[in-house]
Amino acid sequence: MRVLIAGGSGFLGRALSARLVDDGAAVTWLSRTPEAAHPETVEVRGYDALASDDAWDAVVNLAGAGIAERRWSEARKRELLDSRLQPTRRLLAWMEACARRPRVLLSGSAVGWYGARGDEPLTEESGFHDEFVHRLCARWEEAALEAEALGVRVVLLRTGVVLHPDGGMVRRLLTPFRLGLGGRLGDGRQVLSWIAREDWVEAVRSLLHRHLDDDAAAPDGPVNLTAPQPATNAEFTAALAGALRRPALLPLPAPLLRLGFGEMATLLLDGQRVLPQRLTQAGFRFLHPRLEDALRAQLS
Repeated sequence: MRVLIAGGSGFLGRALSARLVDDGAAVTWLSRTPEAAHPETVEVRGYDALASDDAWDAVVNLAGAGIAERRWSEARKRELLDSRLQPTRRLLAWMEACARRPRVLLSGSAVGWYGARGDEPLTEESGFHDEFVHRLCARWEEAALEAEALGVRVVLLRTGVVLHPDGGMVRRLLTPFRLGLGGRLGDGRQVLSWIAREDWVEAVRSLLHRHLDDDAAAPDGPVNLTAPQPATNAEFTAALAGALRRPALLPLPAPLLRLGFGEMATLLLDGQRVLPQRLTQAGFRFLHPRLEDALRAQLS
């Protein structure tokens, strides 16, 4: 199995690459900085090095600037969009030109596609609330779906908040929580749609293998990569503090978060109860379906 991963050096890409290499796959990263250090187990190409005679069985597109790294100025919003659309369009141009196209494209997206929906249960069949995060994900998905016209199956990876101490949300919270400075955000009732990184990797690996094995029942289109038991922010706060054996007594009021983060505060204060309906129907079994068990296993 030969797999091309755009964004392979990131928090998710590295973990997925290591798992696929363990499977015996030949993994290539597509990078804007191919000269940077990388594991010896993967090949690295620049976008300009893509050629029409290249042949990969599958492409995983995870390229994109981190949505929660800086406040959303208009310039930052454009950067977030361009960092997703430009790599996707370059991949599509290569697929159109290449002699043997990949059989499947697994393209990044996020549960932000649904927008702020409160406590309403959301599956891949649900609608959306129109706001910036929805429009960002929708444009990214629309670009990826153009590969279908080239005979390439497309899976849209609508990913929730990925939990692992190596990066993302958990890594940012470890220091304040270990110092006993953690607490709920706002009223704590907003729902967090999360997934352990181990389960994210296994879900993507399963989707890859099923498509490359010509499994007619392999899901395509949108697939929610979230655990089956979402949690409120208050429950997450208690679980993280419990796993670290620290108190969590310093809540951050919603007005203060809106003042500090501006429009981006929606990521912290507006909940989504996103359920992995298609993964569950496909028979996927989660290693960590419960939040407390996932954090305890990762932080012990």
